[in-house]
Amino acid sequence: MIFGAFERMVAARYLRARRKEGFVSVIAGFSLVGIALGVATLIIVMAVMNGFRADILDRILGVNGHINIYPGVRESMITDYDAKAKLVAAIPGVVNVTPIIEGQVLAVSPATAAGTLVRGMRWEDMEKLSRVSDHIIDGSLSEFNGGDGILIGARMAERFGVRGGDELTLVSPKGNVTAFGTAPRSSTFQVSGVFNTDMSEYDSSIVFMPLALSQAYFKIPEGVTSFEVRVSDPDNARGIARQIETVLGPRVRVLSWEQTNAAYFNALAVERNVMFMILTMIILVAVLNVISGLIMLVKDKGSDIAILRTMGASRGMVMRVFFIAGASVGVIGTLAGFGLGLLFCDNIESVHQALRYLTGSEVFSPEVYYLTQIPAKMEWSETASIVAMALTLSFGATIYPAWRAAKTDPVEALRYE
Repeated sequence: MIFGAFERMVAARYLRARRKEGFVSVIAGFSLVGIALGVATLIIVMAVMNGFRADILDRILGVNGHINIYPGVRESMITDYDAKAKLVAAIPGVVNVTPIIEGQVLAVSPATAAGTLVRGMRWEDMEKLSRVSDHIIDGSLSEFNGGDGILIGARMAERFGVRGGDELTLVSPKGNVTAFGTAPRSSTFQVSGVFNTDMSEYDSSIVFMPLALSQAYFKIPEGVTSFEVRVSDPDNARGIARQIETVLGPRVRVLSWEQTNAAYFNALAVERNVMFMILTMIILVAVLNVISGLIMLVKDKGSDIAILRTMGASRGMVMRVFFIAGASVGVIGTLAGFGLGLLFCDNIESVHQALRYLTGSEVFSPEVYYLTQIPAKMEWSETASIVAMALTLSFGATIYPAWRAAKTDPVEALRYE
């Protein structure tokens, strides 16, 4: 064994509070609590940020495709889209190809008017979009299937004061050409259903319309404005996008979800890294307390060290005694922090509800975070690296005080006692 029973016994005795060195034991206790809180906080924050990213990604890809295909720079639309869709669908890894008509319009109701995005889709593709089709909270998909009705989000319905069966007017800036210029085109549609994706950005700003109806409304009878492609492995979307470019040629632009949302997910990655660095400082502060506590312990135990040395204890034995004393604080604190972080992550929504009840306010607004509850996803590799980092820092903190104790000259230590 690296550490003998004698070293462990002496180290445990030094860590217990006694009258003379009680203050040193208090410092060790605060250091242990500091390490535990630092490790727990780091685990909790990283888990929440991982959960936030995974949940946002799931919701974004639940409404949007993994790959988007747009017309080339010199093209206004994609023609012969059914044939092109079959070519893309034949690529290994592609699950579904959806022709889309997209256009910005002004939605008008007696209550308000605001800009919104129209997305024209076929009924069979709309049915496969489970994030929307399985979350109809008012009305039904029957009118959409008939090719006449539109679907809007719950927050949009609330803001415009409409529900299933009501009418909503859409005004397109690309209107009819007259002798006096281009006049905006206005049409009134029946709201066949209201969906709730729990993603406020989509529930408040997207209108789904049957493909044929959107082609007639935007005057694009022979083409579509884009394709949405879903793949079996989202992490391989960029590789499949390159294959699509090869198949369809240079007259289209192909973007994977990583490219489409690059700014957003890069911002999340930067925030995550910065939070990791900042919260690591908590552990560093606690580790510095371990160093100061051990140095004070070495000074207080100068005569004990001298007696041990005169009784035959080697420098290595003395060094191991103080190494065990300091490492014990780090190991116990790290394990306590790991347990606390795991417990908090498993019950984070209960903690959220308790805070909301105690404060009487919404501490996690869906309008700000696009989510209705706090997500937490622990990645065990990341958690293991946090625990390993805390243990490494704790062990490293004991090296200098233990070395200083081992270098103590027993003659000099006893002379000043």
